[in-house]
Amino acid sequence: MAQERVPFLKMNGLGNDFVVFDARQSPLKLSPAQIARIGHRETGIGFDQMITVEQSPAGATAFMRIHNQDGSQVEACGNATRCIGRLLMGEAGTPHVSIETIAGLLNAFATGDETRISVDMGKPRFGWQEIPLSEEFADTRAIELQIGPIDAPVLHSPSVVNVGNPHAIFWVEDVNGHELERFGPLLENHPMFPERANISLAHVFAPNEIRLRVWERGVGLTEACGTAACATGVAAARLKKTGRETLIHLPGGPLEIQWRDDDHIMMTGDTMIDFEGLLDLNTLEFEKTAAGDAVAEPIN
Repeated sequence: MAQERVPFLKMNGLGNDFVVFDARQSPLKLSPAQIARIGHRETGIGFDQMITVEQSPAGATAFMRIHNQDGSQVEACGNATRCIGRLLMGEAGTPHVSIETIAGLLNAFATGDETRISVDMGKPRFGWQEIPLSEEFADTRAIELQIGPIDAPVLHSPSVVNVGNPHAIFWVEDVNGHELERFGPLLENHPMFPERANISLAHVFAPNEIRLRVWERGVGLTEACGTAACATGVAAARLKKTGRETLIHLPGGPLEIQWRDDDHIMMTGDTMIDFEGLLDLNTLEFEKTAAGDAVAEPIN
């Protein structure tokens, strides 16, 4: 079999890391098992999500296809949108690009710092059927769901919201005081969430500042999750825990979240190119060909 090697970029947004392929000219066909092998952190390149940049059927600058580390395809990823926005703006030499996703059309904007990107994540959805939940709740600011004994639950009453994918946020006093690595898989796959859910622990520790840890659906514990930060900022504002502008502190760093008066969520934060490489599609072995932000911005 002839060897076929394709270029890729390894990027991250606050430690939420991605392998990015440009498939606008040549389609990339990988099975879920192959994607999971590439995403393995010991035997593969390693990533939270694999991003495939494709031609946009809707006429956007590009279409962004997102696969999780387990090979499953997902609708949205805020940090990946910022990373791809940076690449596409650098390639086009413009301060704005539109990115089509399964969840809808997203717009990325330059901030004056080439590594710092803003993305309009659209409007959050709060209806129980939109999230979706398996039971009807009139008020999704806090639903009846708990882990632990009925009279002394460990976690309870999460806020739920959809920002392109489903999120449940548990409000706690110490985000490191709970075994999210143990509770995360149980809650992600809870019958309440027919499409599974991203699970977050959030603590409002100062005016309009929140600490956040995230168990990401199909990934596990992650350094940062952009949609979780958006969901948490919106949920906090709905509960009057904060105003509509928040600074979300994730293990990988901070994200600025603004829930505007038009209901759109603006997310702003840093991006980084880790290295450039080549992947052998037959063996799934890879080599690094350039390191760090010395990599040229265009992804092709």
